[in-house]
Amino acid sequence: MHGRAVYFVGPKEVEVRDHDVPAPDRHQVRVRTHLSAVSSGTERLVYRGEAPTDLPADESIAALEGDLSFPLTYGYAAVGEVDAVGDAVDASLLGERVFSFHPHEGCFLTRPSELRSIPDDVSDGRAALLPTMETALNFVMDGRPLVGEHVVVFGQGIVGLVTTWLLAKFPLGSLTAVDCVPERRQLARELGADAAVSPESLDHPADGADLTFELSGDPDALDDALDVTRYDGRVVVGSWYGTKRASLDLGGRFHRSRISVESSQVSTIDPELSGRWDTERRFSLAWDFLEDIPLESLVTHRLDVGDAARAYELLEDEPDDAVQILFTYGDG
Repeated sequence: MHGRAVYFVGPKEVEVRDHDVPAPDRHQVRVRTHLSAVSSGTERLVYRGEAPTDLPADESIAALEGDLSFPLTYGYAAVGEVDAVGDAVDASLLGERVFSFHPHEGCFLTRPSELRSIPDDVSDGRAALLPTMETALNFVMDGRPLVGEHVVVFGQGIVGLVTTWLLAKFPLGSLTAVDCVPERRQLARELGADAAVSPESLDHPADGADLTFELSGDPDALDDALDVTRYDGRVVVGSWYGTKRASLDLGGRFHRSRISVESSQVSTIDPELSGRWDTERRFSLAWDFLEDIPLESLVTHRLDVGDAARAYELLEDEPDDAVQILFTYGDG
């Protein structure tokens, strides 16, 4: 089987290479990719060469071996169809629509244990947002919003927008989205934010935010998140800054504020919840929410994988237009 794969070969350099994928061995399946979603925040760091190379790419994803040194394939949101199975694999998997945490490749081999069956009522486009929804759910679960609280979300990229959409379902006192891009602020309002403002015009809630999420990917925003949070409030940091450093003013108000700052990353579940929650329960919830997410508002571009370089240029140069990019594959 012939396919194409996206390679990051240097800072802001992307190549699409042809490759042949053999028949699966006894314990493998072969997947023909329909769509894969670009993770704009993480992949921009990889594209720019700002991802740390002294850490494994992702120890929780089998397909992401090695580190983040160039050249590498990357990505973790592939949707496709099983088109071949090994002798030791249940033949009923043939033709099944599946999701895989796999890089941008038109065809690939994997183990059945690395696949997730897609519910019949979830389209391919929605299924490609499974990691985004799972991540947003993890942020909200870590933040534990309470009735009547004032919540602020910094960053309205795709993950911030989906997080805002989930938070809008809670009976909050107020929900404010913060982003420098006007189009994204408008999307945040459409998804349920009470207010959406630029960082420069952010007015603090009356006594400050009870709960603040920093999802912008900009280290400078973390200081702003601390500044807007009230006494004894919580700041959940979901951004991955890569090699960029955050400079914080901890010498003034913060010293007596009792503000808690917590990292949140989807590969683990809060130990306080792990007695009742595991990844399977969280995935089940993510599928349910994906049925209702307003997909048309979020997916701004569908590009043939051969135009991958254009996708990352859009993320760099036209962030007001590019919210969620999907790669399509016509080569199977």
